[in-house]
Amino acid sequence: MTTTQPGLSIVLHSGGFDRVHYALVMATAAAAIGRPTLLFVTGRALRLLLADDGWTGLDPADDGSTAIERERRFAETNVATLAELAESLDPLGVRVMACEMGWRVLGLDKPALRPDVTVETAGVVTLLQATPPGAHLIHL
Repeated sequence: MTTTQPGLSIVLHSGGFDRVHYALVMATAAAAIGRPTLLFVTGRALRLLLADDGWTGLDPADDGSTAIERERRFAETNVATLAELAESLDPLGVRVMACEMGWRVLGLDKPALRPDVTVETAGVVTLLQATPPGAHLIHL
């Protein structure tokens, strides 16, 4: 895809539900307007990428509610849910990388990943190489 818009790389390390959700909001919105978008997931946020609803193990939301409670509230108020946003990553062309070091820290050498997201396992050097000059890099 040829674009004149700068790319966006998001480093998501926080496992708090609200930060994970908002990282997906930012990634899908950027991709929807044609910005090349990369989501690098590490730390406790890696639970987002686990199969069998591993995202339910994310840390509580800022208000103390669980991931399931927060997801239900978003659905009730017609806010895009974490599940809906995750399902949109591939169709929108968001490149998703899981931090190899992060998996090891969590004790997951070969984790079962969610089937609706294409995930590359990579390190920080790969992230930096994949982030083109002039791209915006944000950290959540």
